[in-house]
Parts: sequence; C-alpha cells; structure tokens
Amino acid sequence: MAAAIVRPVLFVLVRRRWRGHEHMPAEGGFVTAVNHISYLDPLTYGHFQYSSGRPPRLLAKASLFRVPFVGMMLRRTGQIPVHRGTADAATALRAAVDAVNRGECVAVYPEGTVTRDPEMWPMAAKTGAARIALTTGAPVIPVAQWGAHRIVPPYARGGRGDRRVRLIPRQPVHVVAGPAVDLSRHAGKPLTPDVLREATEDIMRAITVLLAEIRDEEPPAAPRTVSRTAHEPAR
Repeated sequence: MAAAIVRPVLFVLVRRRWRGHEHMPAEGGFVTAVNHISYLDPLTYGHFQYSSGRPPRLLAKASLFRVPFVGMMLRRTGQIPVHRGTADAATALRAAVDAVNRGECVAVYPEGTVTRDPEMWPMAAKTGAARIALTTGAPVIPVAQWGAHRIVPPYARGGRGDRRVRLIPRQPVHVVAGPAVDLSRHAGKPLTPDVLREATEDIMRAITVLLAEIRDEEPPAAPRTVSRTAHEPAR
C-alpha cells in the first residue's frame, strides 16, 4: 500500500537516474549504506531499493514514529526506530542484526543525519553499518544519491529564496549502487573501536567514490567534521 501511494507521486516529481541494481544480492541478508542529503531521501532511495526487488528496512529517528500518519506508515512497513542517546539505543542495532539474519535488506544512513558539509559531501560517519555487517557477516552495498536536495533543500528555513520544497522544474535524482565493500581484512577480528572505525572509513570511501562519479567532481581528501551552525548547503 505504501508503494502504491508513494511511487506515483515520485514518478511525477522525479526524473529517475538509477544504476546498480545488479549489485543487490538476489537472496540473503545485506546492508545498504547510503549518503544523506535531504529529508526526501528515504522516499527517493526507498523507491530505488523497492524497485530492485529487495525492499529496505530503514533505520529511522525514533521521533519520526511519533509523527501522525508518518509514524503509522513506518511501523506498518517494518522500519526500525533509533533512540539516540538513550538506554534503548542498542535496541535498533539488535533489530537490524535480526533482520539481516532473517535475510532482509537493512538500510543505514551512516552519517546519522542530513549532511552539513558545505558542498554536501558525506561527513564523518557513525559505526552502525560496519557493526551490523561485521556482526552478521553480511555484505555492505554502498549507495550514493544526488538531486533530492534540489527538491527538498536541507535546513531550508522557508520564505522567498529559501523555500522548503521546490517542485518546479522537475529534477533528476541519481541513485547509484556499487559493488559490495571489501571488509575482508576486518573479518573475524574483535569489534574494537579501531576496527569499527576503519571498516566505517572503507564504507564511506566507497560511497564517496560513487558520489564523485555522479557529480563529476573531486571530493575532499577526507570527510569533514561540520558543526550544526556551519552548514550552508550547495544548490
């Protein structure tokens, strides 16, 4: 039902530029790691992933589950709430591991929020995607997306020149999946902070390479750590 509601709207709003469905495993659990550029991402990426034949279980902020209708749809479609900074934070990790072990696709935004990088490159990431993958032994498929930020700009305040939604002209949205990230050098090791950090860097490097190809631009040498007040998004 969610697909029947959302997909026709996205067909109208978005010019799809999709590649990489062949990298999605045909069976068995896996993790997708996706860069985050807009509040529209869960719909544009979700549409891409649904069309691969392997619909995603998204890790989403717990606060979204309290939004009328949105929360109901998240619960009914089996998405996983993340209770940040609370004693329940580990619950999302356990639920994600269980889902992967059941053979499902679990989608993670490793940055944990919409990027605050001034040029909208991926920021330094959290280690959740790496932890799920190394715990389960499942592959991690990197996914890069670009274009949704032009429809729903990140951190827009509204008003003239800074609209929260821009429906015209119809925008191209690129979503590209790449081959599974090679995490073999970390396999079998204790999940120490150093191992998780290095595996996370491998994942983010793969995402950034895909994004650089989409944008035809040179990314920063290393992910930036950006404060909340420093963000001024690229257009």
